[in-house]
Amino acid sequence: MPSDATPRPVQIAPSVLPADFSKMGEELKALADAGVDRIHWDVMDGQFVPNMTFGPAMIAACRSATDLPFEAHLMVNTPEVLLSEYIDAGCELITIHAESTVHLHRCLSQINEGGSRAAVTIVPSTPISAIEHVLDLVDMVLIMTVNPGFGGQAYIASQEAKVRELRRLIVERDLDVDIEVDGGIAPATIAAATGAGANVFVAGSALFRDPAGLAHAVEDLRTRAVAAQAGIHAA
Repeated sequence: MPSDATPRPVQIAPSVLPADFSKMGEELKALADAGVDRIHWDVMDGQFVPNMTFGPAMIAACRSATDLPFEAHLMVNTPEVLLSEYIDAGCELITIHAESTVHLHRCLSQINEGGSRAAVTIVPSTPISAIEHVLDLVDMVLIMTVNPGFGGQAYIASQEAKVRELRRLIVERDLDVDIEVDGGIAPATIAAATGAGANVFVAGSALFRDPAGLAHAVEDLRTRAVAAQAGIHAA
């Protein structure tokens, strides 16, 4: 993180892929009780990525289970045809892949005009230059630290260089943009991701598989990230 950058608030955004889908309302309430900041919905269409997951009807049905913000990570082809459905489902933030549409600027504008906040995502093979000219349209950039499509994958540490590059651009342009990382985020990796400049962390397996429970897992990740921020800012 650049030394002149004020640390942005650490936010924990659980992916609900490892949750019990038959009890999703209860799972969301448990996450809220554990102290998470938002809910991350991994939306997959079976084409952009191999799996298929949450449609807008399911997300809408879960909206009353918690007051936490919903973010929809659309891993779909031609997201422009689905945006209004996820906005109407109650997703306050929608992130789309730069690789999924030739009309990225138009899609991000469509999200903002629809009343949600826009975010853009890139996979590990996509450079920061692919999104440099739309940073003024987004509230957040998601850097994938795994190849999307499956939970429980190993963290790709080489993506930290992209996080640093992105944070430098954000600071230079004085933009109000969060950096989220998704993939392999766990106690062993969150400090390095924070050190690179990320402040929003998507975690699934690390939360749901912690033998000490969700609350412990959330607090552990948050404590490690905050400590990493403090160490960088003090240096």
